Amino acid sequence: MESSPSNVSHQTLYLNGFTSLLQYRPLLFAPFFLVFVYSLVANSALILVITKQHTLHAPMYVLIGAISALGIAVPVMFVPRMLVSFLSNINLISREECLIQMFCIHYCACFQSTILLGMAIDRYVAICRPLRYNDYIDVTHSLIFTAVFVIRNTVVIIVMVGLIKPLTFCKSNTMYHCFCEHTSVVSLACGNVSRNYIAGIVAFCIPTTDCVFIVYSYVVIFMAIMKSPSGDSRQKAIDTCSTHIMVICVAYLSAMTAFIGYRVSAVPPDFRVFISLMYLLVPGCFNPVIYGYRTKEIRAHLLKYFTCNKIDL
Repeated sequence: MESSPSNVSHQTLYLNGFTSLLQYRPLLFAPFFLVFVYSLVANSALILVITKQHTLHAPMYVLIGAISALGIAVPVMFVPRMLVSFLSNINLISREECLIQMFCIHYCACFQSTILLGMAIDRYVAICRPLRYNDYIDVTHSLIFTAVFVIRNTVVIIVMVGLIKPLTFCKSNTMYHCFCEHTSVVSLACGNVSRNYIAGIVAFCIPTTDCVFIVYSYVVIFMAIMKSPSGDSRQKAIDTCSTHIMVICVAYLSAMTAFIGYRVSAVPPDFRVFISLMYLLVPGCFNPVIYGYRTKEIRAHLLKYFTCNKIDL
C-alpha cells in the first residue's frame, strides 16, 4: 500500500472507506445491509406490479419500471463487496474489476438522468400537446430516443473509463472510498491526467444538460397547467408532475451534495464517503415510496396484490 516507482503500476487497489472508525467499522454492516435489502425488495415489487398489469404498460409506467431497475442494479454493483469489507476488513480490488465497477456505476448514473428526461418529455407532450400524444409518443419515436441516448451515454462513459486504462498507478494504491469513483481512481495515477479530468467533466455535463431540459420542460408544463381551467384533469396533472419533481429533486440534490462535498476541503473524509454512498443509494430507496404512494394506479395495484397474497396465506 505504498507508492511505487513511476515505471511500476499497481495492479491491485484498496478501498479503505471508513477505516478511521477502527473497531466500530463493522457496525456499519447492519444499516447498509438493511438499506440494500429494502432497495431490492421495494424496487422489485414496483417492477413486478408494472410488468404484471397490462394497464400499466404505458410509456410513463415503463419509465418508472426502468428507474426502479436502476434502483436494483446500482446497489448490486458495489454494496455486497462493501458489506464484506465491513465484516472481514478485506478491502482489496483488482484494477480490472475496479474499472468495470466504475463503468457500471457511472453508466447507470447517466441513465438515471436520461430516464428522468424521458419522463419530462412524456409529461410535456401529454399536457401541452395532448391531441398529438399518440403521434409523438409511439414505438418509433421511443426507439429513436432510446438509441440516441444509449449511444451518447455509452460513448462518453467508455471514453472516460478507457482513458484510465493506460494510466500508471504509482502514487498509491489506496483510496479512501467504498467504491471505484472516477476522480478517486485518477488521483492515484502518475503523469499527465488532464484528459481524464476533462473526460470526467464531460460525463458530469450529461446529467447537468439533462437537468436543464427537465427544468425547462416542467416550467412550460406548469405554465400550461396554470392557464387551463380548474377541474379534476388539472389536479391530476399537478399531482403527476409533483410526483416526478419529487423524484428529480431527490436525484439531483443527492448528486449535487456529493459533488460539492468532494470539492470542499473542510468536509471530513468519512462524510465525503457517506454522501457519495447516499448519492447512489438514496434515489433507489425513495423512488419506490414516492411512486408507490403518490401514483394512484400503482398504489391501487400494489394494495390489491399484497391484499390478495395475504388472503392466500
